[in-house]
Amino acid sequence: MGANLDLFDRAQRVIPGGVNSPVRAFGSVGGTPYFVDRAQGPYLWDAEGRRYIDYVQSYGPGILGHAHPAVLEAVTRAASAGTSYGAPTEAEVVLAEMVVDRIAGLESVRFVSSGTEATMSAIRLARGATGRPGIVKFAGCYHGHADALLAAGGSGVANQGLSGCDGVTDGAVADTIVAPYNVVPTLDETVAAVIVEPVAANMGLVAPADGFLEGLRAACDTAGALLIFDEVITGFRLARGGAAERFGVTPDLWCFGKVIGGGLPVGAFGGRWGVMEHLAPLGGVYQGGTLSGNPLAMAAGRTTLKLLDDGAFDRLTATATRLADGLAGAFASAGLASTLPRVGSLLGLYFGDGPVIPPTDFDEAKVLADNGRYPKVFHALLERGVALAPGAYEALFPSLAHDDAVVDETIEIAADAASAVASLA
Repeated sequence: MGANLDLFDRAQRVIPGGVNSPVRAFGSVGGTPYFVDRAQGPYLWDAEGRRYIDYVQSYGPGILGHAHPAVLEAVTRAASAGTSYGAPTEAEVVLAEMVVDRIAGLESVRFVSSGTEATMSAIRLARGATGRPGIVKFAGCYHGHADALLAAGGSGVANQGLSGCDGVTDGAVADTIVAPYNVVPTLDETVAAVIVEPVAANMGLVAPADGFLEGLRAACDTAGALLIFDEVITGFRLARGGAAERFGVTPDLWCFGKVIGGGLPVGAFGGRWGVMEHLAPLGGVYQGGTLSGNPLAMAAGRTTLKLLDDGAFDRLTATATRLADGLAGAFASAGLASTLPRVGSLLGLYFGDGPVIPPTDFDEAKVLADNGRYPKVFHALLERGVALAPGAYEALFPSLAHDDAVVDETIEIAADAASAVASLA
């Protein structure tokens, strides 16, 4: 029995499904999950000593690559002074100043411990600030596992073959309206907020159509609703100022995670003062958390943001472009029809019957994600040392540690893997 299987058997005796997040169980791709022993730069090693080129990168936080020396140094230094206080620290103030400085229109920010906390807090704040109950979200966009936001969620929900979630009552989603992505909905006076992934990265990767984000901004302004950008994935990855900078559309509220914590558990939500002042202790919307603003996470986030200058984003985009073009060529040479939509350094991967058109909404993405081709390519790559996410609804996350040599090795492996998959067709 291999170490991975042994660990999975042990885990299933004490952890539901053997994992602490469902997609890790390999349910949608089949097989036994690998258990990570360590990671460095673009690589990780499993419990059996196998090395993989990793394009999961913890689903986004690893924008510098795993175990970046500067981040490790900052976290170690912070830990030596204590790991949690339940009291304010200068580190919180410094990172908040950095975030506000980077994001035009964002005037105030509050830290939490996860992306789910960020989105659910932003929704509560929007309802409190507007006095309205309704929330509009888009099919295939995943905003964490808060009850009201699990309706028609992508990513982890879709990877499990679910359309919703047991335990979520009808009342919890009664005020949630689900609209198709890339279609501007009609809003009325009951809608408190529209929450959207400015680039949908939880149904593979679906880019916003021309005018979609601008249309949401105009619709919210007309209806008196708030626009929330869920930038848990896109924040500080698409540009120094995130999606708002890239697309020129400013929301009322932002949600952040992933990159902002440099690999440690963290999230944040923020917006303009006129909305944020509704939060306690200034206003009547309560939100709190013992570990919010954790000093280790603040140190990791601060160091990560310092290293993400404009040149870093140029390098990330160049890497993602090289990877996308190379993988497309490798798959095409083997006769596998694919499409690899890219926005900045975010990359999607879909297979189908050629030519494959990049999807524009969840219905189109679902057809490509559920056709059974992704699991075959996933395992062929994994066997050869390239780790993608174990689900067709996820994106690829190349990092600054994925240099040209690593990308070229990936492409060479992909060509071999694609040939093997094609030979079994």
